[in-house]
Amino acid sequence: MPLRERLRRWMAGRYGVDLLGRFLSGAALVCILLALLLRWPLLDWLGLGLLAVCYFRMFSRSTARRAAENAVFYRCTERLRSGVRQKRLEWAQRGLYRYFRCPNCRQKMRVPRGHGRIAVTCPKCKTEFLKKS
Repeated sequence: MPLRERLRRWMAGRYGVDLLGRFLSGAALVCILLALLLRWPLLDWLGLGLLAVCYFRMFSRSTARRAAENAVFYRCTERLRSGVRQKRLEWAQRGLYRYFRCPNCRQKMRVPRGHGRIAVTCPKCKTEFLKKS
C-alpha cells in the first residue's frame, strides 16, 4: 500500500487543521524566528509549546472538543477578521469608489469616484455634507 494511502487511513477520524490550528502554527513560527533573532530561549520554548498544542489538536480524535475550541476562537476573532475583510474590499474598490464617514453619526458610506464636489446625504441620520468624489 502506498505511503499516501496509509497516511490518509491513519488520519481518518482525526480532527485536522482549522482556523485555530493555522493561527497556532503561525504564532509558533513567529516565536521561533524571534527567538533566533533576539536570542531569547523563552520564546523558543513558547514556540515549541504552541507547536505541540497545534499538533495535539491536529491529531486528536476528540473532534467535538476541537470544534468547540475553534468556534470560541472564531467568535473572539470575528470583529478583527471582519475589519480586515472590509479594508481589503475598500482597497480593491479604491479606483471606483470613495469612502466617507458622516461627521454627525460616524456612519461609513461609499460614493462613486469622478463626480467632482457632491452633496453626500447620510442614510442613517440624513445629515448632508459636501465632499469631493
